[in-house]
Amino acid sequence: MENFTFYSPTYFVFGKEEENNTGKYVKRFGGSRVLIHYGGGSVVRSGLLDRVKASLEAEGISYVELGGVRPNPRSGLVYEGIELSRKEKVDFVLAVGGGSTIDSSKAIAAGTLYDGDFWDFYQGKDVEKALPIGTVLTIAAAGSEGSPDSVITKEEGMLKRGGHGEALRPSFSILNPALTQTLPAWQTACGVTDIMAHLFERYFTNTEDVEVTDRMIEGLLCTMIHEAPKVMENPDDYQARANIMWAGMLAHNNCCGVGRGQDWASHDMEHELSAIYDCAHGAGLAVVFPAWMTYTMQHDVKRFAQLAVRVWGCSMDFAHPEVTAKAGIEALRRFLKSIGMPGNFEELGAKEEDIERMAHTACYGNGREGHIGGFVSLDEEDLKAIYRLML
Repeated sequence: MENFTFYSPTYFVFGKEEENNTGKYVKRFGGSRVLIHYGGGSVVRSGLLDRVKASLEAEGISYVELGGVRPNPRSGLVYEGIELSRKEKVDFVLAVGGGSTIDSSKAIAAGTLYDGDFWDFYQGKDVEKALPIGTVLTIAAAGSEGSPDSVITKEEGMLKRGGHGEALRPSFSILNPALTQTLPAWQTACGVTDIMAHLFERYFTNTEDVEVTDRMIEGLLCTMIHEAPKVMENPDDYQARANIMWAGMLAHNNCCGVGRGQDWASHDMEHELSAIYDCAHGAGLAVVFPAWMTYTMQHDVKRFAQLAVRVWGCSMDFAHPEVTAKAGIEALRRFLKSIGMPGNFEELGAKEEDIERMAHTACYGNGREGHIGGFVSLDEEDLKAIYRLML
């Protein structure tokens, strides 16, 4: 295990109807003039936005609103939010929604206090200062409610890139699993896939002797495999929703990633897909990850076989561990298909003609130097080959 520092200061409030206490937590963490950032649609129709506003009013907290966040959140709305926050002298950003809303809120919170272009933070510059952020989570998926990360798509060139900085960790996050019960099955499945992908990105490592975090990741993956079919069958299963929601946070606040190298090539490859085709992030990952696994398996067959045995319950073939490793990958494919995720380019809506463009941008976009991935270093030709496995 490698040396590490880990600090996760977010105050989590978990359970039914806790969104009605939002104002109390905004006040606790210093907010007096709030930007409420949200998407629209169900947040408005369900009455959630009105409940959140009522809780702010009950605490005497003023607010301004900015809706319109869409999946794969866009830079244009971030610029609008920064301008509004400065004009209205906002001192707190409150995200009401899923990962896209939270990511957009983080970008606004960072950009409001920054003299330059907020996009600098999505080209490698760490966020050192940001307005405090609170979240009311409506989708278990991205883990942004507990992470120091944000992903934004820049409309010019359609570049989807990540930003990072400890200042982006929310001050508080309200997690009410009941808010996810009305999600369409597709969104639920995309969320489950995203959570599992965050765990895979950390699991595939070259660092030795990381048994603690290996077991944590394996346990969370087993939880997803156990709970996801329940909510697909019965969307109102609160306890299953609760387990998935908490797993989503644990998967991405990096408690499972400390002391070990991580990969993230699959996320980089998926960002190219969702930037071009505007597909759901989880759906893209469902296509990318089995292909990436197939291509990189020989780098550490034993680790793939370990995952197959511990998570998928495959029998270990000690004489031919690659057989066990392949069985684990196929088990993943079957699981993703069972919850309704796509399995190839055609089902995702992607096109073979864009493979060269995606491979090049993934390797060289935003100043990258021709390689991605921490588990296996992949160049442009490698990425082309992996994308072709998705056909």
